[in-house]
Amino acid sequence: MIGLIQRVSRACVSTGGRPVGEIGRGTLALIGVRRDDDRAAADRLLERLLAYRIFPDAGDRMNLSLQAIGGGLLLVPQFTLAADTHKGTRAGFSAAAAPEQARQLFAYLVERARSAHSSVAAGEFGAQMQVELVNDGPVTFWLET
Repeated sequence: MIGLIQRVSRACVSTGGRPVGEIGRGTLALIGVRRDDDRAAADRLLERLLAYRIFPDAGDRMNLSLQAIGGGLLLVPQFTLAADTHKGTRAGFSAAAAPEQARQLFAYLVERARSAHSSVAAGEFGAQMQVELVNDGPVTFWLET
């Protein structure tokens, strides 16, 4: 699984003009699911999402995790992260999980996140979404399992 994470001051996702998820200070995670991913990959990605140290400590060093600051986690499914962009001018999606597999793994990730962390919001799988964020830093990392 892939998680493109951004440290944010705030972020929200909406579909059809209606908000479906919103957080204050925390992490926005765009989630890509590849065809060989499984629940173990989702568990490992969640572990990294919660523990990855991207927030500043008192000395302004990135030493604090999302768990340490008690921040929000906004999970947004984004199948294009699994695209093959190595050649040509159009992305290929042969490495991406089939839609039903990706839907199930994303739902599993959200469920596990909500049981492990107090502030979790999520986008809507398969929907046309609009994501708004204020990237704090800017800080952005690519996590893979």
